[in-house]
Amino acid sequence: MTKDWKTRTQLVHGGSRRSQYGEMAEAIFLTQGFVYDTAGQAEARFIETGEDEFIYARYGNPTTRMFEERIAAVEGTEDAFATASGMAAIHGVLTSIVRAGDHLVAARALFGSCIYILEEVLGRFGVEVTFVDGTDLDQWRAAVRPGTKAVFFESVSNPTLEVADIGAIAAIAHAVGALVIVDNVFTTPVFSTAVRQGADVVIYSATKHIDGQGRALGGVVCASQHFIRKVLEPFMKHTGGSMSPFNAWLMLNGMATLDLRCRAMADTAEKIARALEDDARLVRVIHPALESHPQHQMAKAQMDRPGTMIALDLAAGKEAAFRFLDALKIIKISNNLGDARSIATHPATTTHQRLSDAQKAHLGITPGLVRLSVGLEDADDLIADLKQALDVI
Repeated sequence: MTKDWKTRTQLVHGGSRRSQYGEMAEAIFLTQGFVYDTAGQAEARFIETGEDEFIYARYGNPTTRMFEERIAAVEGTEDAFATASGMAAIHGVLTSIVRAGDHLVAARALFGSCIYILEEVLGRFGVEVTFVDGTDLDQWRAAVRPGTKAVFFESVSNPTLEVADIGAIAAIAHAVGALVIVDNVFTTPVFSTAVRQGADVVIYSATKHIDGQGRALGGVVCASQHFIRKVLEPFMKHTGGSMSPFNAWLMLNGMATLDLRCRAMADTAEKIARALEDDARLVRVIHPALESHPQHQMAKAQMDRPGTMIALDLAAGKEAAFRFLDALKIIKISNNLGDARSIATHPATTTHQRLSDAQKAHLGITPGLVRLSVGLEDADDLIADLKQALDVI
């Protein structure tokens, strides 16, 4: 593997390792343990594992290691650790770095399960979390303080697609010695520039675009070798949040087409957003490519492409949103995203339903808001499907 390879080459070949049989496709090592030639070799491996040595599937596996090395090469980090799900990755990162009395700063606009971890899980163990509006740099400056352990935010927020200024937030955090942790799922590894802008730790739900077929759960953390192997890995291997080798194999296969899929989906997403932005039945169409987006210029500077997600805010509220969703013929109602199939979600009643009405209102999650994950279908077919569904509301 060479660092000079471009993204598409890394997505196909990065981290590849072959057995003595010289197989072309990545092998699945479906084993929970590994055999040692001698008792002395077992002792030595438990003291320190070599580059291509393994102990137990919870600690590491050749198939999983291929996936970790491949995503690290694409993201531009020294190392990566694959987890059982995206939430296992976020929980592992946040929990592995804090202890009672520590302080974190986080953006308010987060996936509902992330808020649960910050408020409920970390809160019950004595970790203080200050929430800020992610796009307000003055709030970030006011919230961090000497000793703040980390800041955490989504590069593009779920579901209202606010774009965080990664470089500016990173500068604020690093000034007080805080770690910068970015949930990058909406940006995708293909369009990411988070590491170049100052992120220390980048997290993906591999369930989303990386698999891209709606087949398997997975997550991955990309960071320095020290953070991955000395901070995160000890926590993850003892708490059991590692990825299965079969799921790692699925992710490896998904990565081969990741660049092609994401670019095609992003093209279609922009076409849909522009086709619907003047529809009177919508209060707003939210997509970073649109000039009406509050962070449009930042998105252009910060992201290679504006992504595969759109938010549609129906003027007539929840009832209209439900009629709209029920009328869709091609687009499926589900709560996943990043799939080859287009998916529509009503965040207020599903992914963000545990938030209070006041929290939803503050974040812009209105009763009429629909999150649209654009898939690989023909753009004209999707536009027609969306327009005929709007006709029934």
